[in-house]
Amino acid sequence: MQLFLGHIESPLGDLLLVSDAQHRLHALEFTDHRVRLHRGLRERYGSAELTDGPAPASIADAVARYFAGELDALDSLAVVMAGSDLEEKVWAALRRIPAGSTTSYGKLAKALGFEDPRAAIDIGAANGANPIAIVVPCHRVIASNGDLKGYAWGLHRKRWLLEHEKAIPATPDVPRTATLPGF
Repeated sequence: MQLFLGHIESPLGDLLLVSDAQHRLHALEFTDHRVRLHRGLRERYGSAELTDGPAPASIADAVARYFAGELDALDSLAVVMAGSDLEEKVWAALRRIPAGSTTSYGKLAKALGFEDPRAAIDIGAANGANPIAIVVPCHRVIASNGDLKGYAWGLHRKRWLLEHEKAIPATPDVPRTATLPGF
């Protein structure tokens, strides 16, 4: 399988983007999680050939529009999710959580038909295995008491994304300014 590795700037740090020839997104990771990216690609695809190249304009444009405030800009991006049956169900459900909204691990488990409260643990594990940051919005899943729990790319990024989407109030004394010009 031929995949392409591109780079995109964001206010939260540079992103590594993996796409295919049809410009479908296979992975989106922050550059400080490069090892996680490569491990995940090996686990999902075995020996995929990864070629450096520019990020597809359609994906780069959608990401830029999202960070500029057009919160639904990522909704139409085509993604390829390669995981277990449970992971793929969870990831598809995550894409249905609208920007500006949150849900809990327990509510997500119930929405997927799990009655056992311990299923929230499995939902959390699938959430944490998400290979496509931001586009598959696992940051919108929080604890039932409203606490921000776990985020593979760091709780500071989860908080920033939820504040950007106005799903939670902005934290006082924490600047919301972007780290890159133009955002």
